[in-house]
Amino acid sequence: MTERLQNFIDGTWRKSAAHEALKVLNPASAEVLAEVPLSPAAEVDAAARAAAKAFTEWRRRPAGERIQYLFKLKMLLESHLDTIARTITQECGKTYAESVGEMRRAIENVETACGIPSLMQGVNNEDIAPGIDEFMVRQPLGVVAAITPFNFPGMIPFWFLPYAVATGNCFLLKPSERVPITSSKLFELLNEAGFPAGVVQLVNGGRETVNAILDHPGIRGVSFVGSTATARYVYSRATAAGKRAQCQGGAKNPVVVMPDADMEMTARILADSAFGCAGQRCLAASVAITVGDARAEISARMAEAARSRKVGFGLDSGVEMGPVISAESKARIEGLIAKGQQEGAKVLVDGRGRKVSGYDEGYFVFPTVLDNVPAQGEIARTEIFGPVLSLMHAQSVEEAIRLVNDRSYGNMACLFTSSGAAARRFRSEVQAGNVGINVGVAAPMAYFPFSGWGESFFGDLHAQAAHGVEFYTQTKVVVERWPQDWSRKF
Repeated sequence: MTERLQNFIDGTWRKSAAHEALKVLNPASAEVLAEVPLSPAAEVDAAARAAAKAFTEWRRRPAGERIQYLFKLKMLLESHLDTIARTITQECGKTYAESVGEMRRAIENVETACGIPSLMQGVNNEDIAPGIDEFMVRQPLGVVAAITPFNFPGMIPFWFLPYAVATGNCFLLKPSERVPITSSKLFELLNEAGFPAGVVQLVNGGRETVNAILDHPGIRGVSFVGSTATARYVYSRATAAGKRAQCQGGAKNPVVVMPDADMEMTARILADSAFGCAGQRCLAASVAITVGDARAEISARMAEAARSRKVGFGLDSGVEMGPVISAESKARIEGLIAKGQQEGAKVLVDGRGRKVSGYDEGYFVFPTVLDNVPAQGEIARTEIFGPVLSLMHAQSVEEAIRLVNDRSYGNMACLFTSSGAAARRFRSEVQAGNVGINVGVAAPMAYFPFSGWGESFFGDLHAQAAHGVEFYTQTKVVVERWPQDWSRKF
């Protein structure tokens, strides 16, 4: 019998009263792994009420005491890393090595949040006027929630959870209904770490569950990662309800290759960026823009990298790339490849219609390379979210930067070069929140914010680090006077 996942509310695992449930599938085999309930609004309300009750006591615990739970959690994540990584691979599709790397990034965020006694310090000034002092402190918002995507089920919840609870908030997670098993395992560890009932909670579900979070009057802040269309919707509805919101959207990440770049190194890094995680990450290289003489060699090298990449189930030996998340995603990606052909692009390597031996039902799209992609075409502007690299060509770095900036997204832009002058100009002029120089995936470390511009982000404060601390706290300014004599003169 297929297991139906439960919610974690007020410190206990609870069966959902949902009438509907979705099957959770292994995308490499289409095997049913579990069922996830589409929890009704009443269960969001129960979680929010439990969190509000827990907040009264949790916020008053000293920051140094709150982070002791994160220290315990960090050790639990380390000791259970293999189990969680295997779960990620089974329900998300990425390779085991990629899943381990994902969890390393999750743990980095827990470690960073353990510095919250310093990170959330206020400021003060004595004698702003004779006998009067003024200071600012940071206080938690209350109950906050995160709605997270399928592509990083282990890492992305930890862009938010550690900072939220370390600053004194109580936290509710609504994971993607495609990959909820990882979240259940993470909450088993959160429970084992000993967090008081109501401080961390898990509610599975779909659209109704999301809307209940966005509309609930007791939830003060919402964090989201997903497509741009949904990010815009979440941001609009959450802020209309008076909440803080930080909503990470889609991307179309360009990488520029100068003729003075190390071509062998560049091709290896670019292949990992474009085809790693089957292209299903918001920092995947989607467009490679060659400059001048870089065109022929990069085109040839990327075609060879695509042909030689070993595709299969991520727990099998030697596999370098797994499937995409679903049959619907596979069909969409293959449709966009066809659209590129219709627009005039040349298919150098075609990843459509191929099977992996022993996994005939899997959702596999093999690495694909399109050449001469027209700059104004749909394929050059649409987030494919699959292992497809589009090649475009420019004659100068100026032209390449114009192509980089001629898009609505602004998540990442990268440059490969040996010229410091070109690198300096690029990082100054490109319109993207995360910039890489001789780096294929410019993913910020946990102690930097995960920036995003344009249609890639809605809000003011990003995930991670100081931005996370600011998002989850509100400032209070106190002006204080103790002397008995009133000395002000007009």
